[in-house]
Amino acid sequence: MDLEKTLLRKVGEAIHRYRMIRDGDRVAVALSGGKDSATMLEALLLLQKRAPIDFSVCAFTVEQGKFLGPIAPLGEYLKARGIAWTYFRDAPSLRLLEEEPGHGCDLCSRYRRRAVYQIAADLGCNVIAFGHTADDFCEALLRNTMFTGKLSSLPPVTHSRNRDYRLIRPLVFVTEDITTAYAASCGVPVVPCGCSQRTGTVRRALRDLFGELERQHPHLKETMLSAMGNVDTSRLLDTRFLNLHGESAESETQTQELFPIVTEL
Repeated sequence: MDLEKTLLRKVGEAIHRYRMIRDGDRVAVALSGGKDSATMLEALLLLQKRAPIDFSVCAFTVEQGKFLGPIAPLGEYLKARGIAWTYFRDAPSLRLLEEEPGHGCDLCSRYRRRAVYQIAADLGCNVIAFGHTADDFCEALLRNTMFTGKLSSLPPVTHSRNRDYRLIRPLVFVTEDITTAYAASCGVPVVPCGCSQRTGTVRRALRDLFGELERQHPHLKETMLSAMGNVDTSRLLDTRFLNLHGESAESETQTQELFPIVTEL
């Protein structure tokens, strides 16, 4: 398999299908220190040279005190490649680590999100790219279904609350076996976060489950991604999408317009 060709085809498909990047965009790539975000950066830089639209790419890393090794090798790698990189030590996150060492992922994510928006503003970017892969999308679907009671996953494209930034996930069709191999082929220094090494978590349990199932069903993730884009609402339990009165589609639509379902009080 030609890794670069496969990677660019899958990332290009995601960008085109979901209109992730547009002419004149300035894209800030969130580098977590791992293989996925580093692979995403390399893919976007390659596509920047080939795409029919004009967009710029820069990178940043948020230091929250959880890296398991020095981040300097990553900075040296990016400098040698001539890539603009911002290393941001987030003081509130570092204080949180001291004051509440047992804090959960939600709180950490909230601090990181605030820092990311601040960095994007300082860099003059309107698009922020995150390195979530197909594996993450599949895990999110199962996690939300089994533990939150909601049939949902990660969005390939969304916006910040004030719509100041477009948030994109170009690796939606890229599995981690590809990012692992590609990052290794590029010699990218990987600096893992302590959170990624935790055991006994729901995420780890789902990864182990996927690993076991994929030994028998090697195209499992591709099938799940296809399912996320092929939703049959008439086969689910949400009454907003069910024709409970046996009416025609047109009549059902008119009824819903006259008597909309109240979802908030």
